[in-house]
Amino acid sequence: MSVWHAIILGIVQGLTEFLPISSSAHLILVPWLFGWGESGLQFDVALHMGTLVAVFIYFWRDLLDMLLAVPVGIRQRRPFADPKSRLAWIIVFGSIPAAIVGVLFNDRIDNYFHSDSGGNTAIALIAVLLIGLAIILWIAERTARHVRPMEDLGWKSGLFIGCAQALALLPGVSRSGSTITAGLFAGLKRDDAARFSFLLGVPAILGAGVLETKKVIDAGLSGSELTTFLVGAVTSAIVGYLAIAFLLSFLRKNSTFVFIAYRIVIGVAILGLVLAGFRA
Repeated sequence: MSVWHAIILGIVQGLTEFLPISSSAHLILVPWLFGWGESGLQFDVALHMGTLVAVFIYFWRDLLDMLLAVPVGIRQRRPFADPKSRLAWIIVFGSIPAAIVGVLFNDRIDNYFHSDSGGNTAIALIAVLLIGLAIILWIAERTARHVRPMEDLGWKSGLFIGCAQALALLPGVSRSGSTITAGLFAGLKRDDAARFSFLLGVPAILGAGVLETKKVIDAGLSGSELTTFLVGAVTSAIVGYLAIAFLLSFLRKNSTFVFIAYRIVIGVAILGLVLAGFRA
């Protein structure tokens, strides 16, 4: 992989990790469209760790407040009394479904979508999932109230959004897309749904990143591979930070319909290419 490929994929990851359009799908579709070949799961992990850094930088105050509030609540034997401590525990609780599904199915999903075993059938499935989640998000936009602040989120809603996050292991669903959609169904305001989505993603991305990083270290990296990994990670971190800021600002005044339309257009276009027998 060239440095330019790493930069382009870093930009793709930074944008699509936080916009509700599926980063895992785009990291498969872009190389497929341009005939670059599979970038590899290890490189994808580097890109995801870059966007995790973006979350840490953007939400450092929220994360620090929650981190400090949790031990105070435990010492006082009132772990859920403080809103920040309660939110931290809801995030942990909501992360359980993704952890269980990841342990059970992550390797099978990766083998199917990140190798030639799935072929164009896997590409078609990604397109269907892009369109499917767009339809569900449209329903959420049309039916939900969008009035609830993140601080009012309860345990049931946190678990519901966490279950939606577990579905994002399938490329095309989108982690931010599924959790923002579930947040809207739970009555959250659009920007609060996105904010909770990003915070909920921290344990999932960190846990997966740690496990996969160990595999990368065990396999070893050449000097050129290390360079492209670092370039991709830094690029995804910078673009990811900007994407977070943009989306939160955008959703304070706008709906998610532009992303719904994008998902449908891309999904239909990819299906058309697959049916036409496209080969880059």
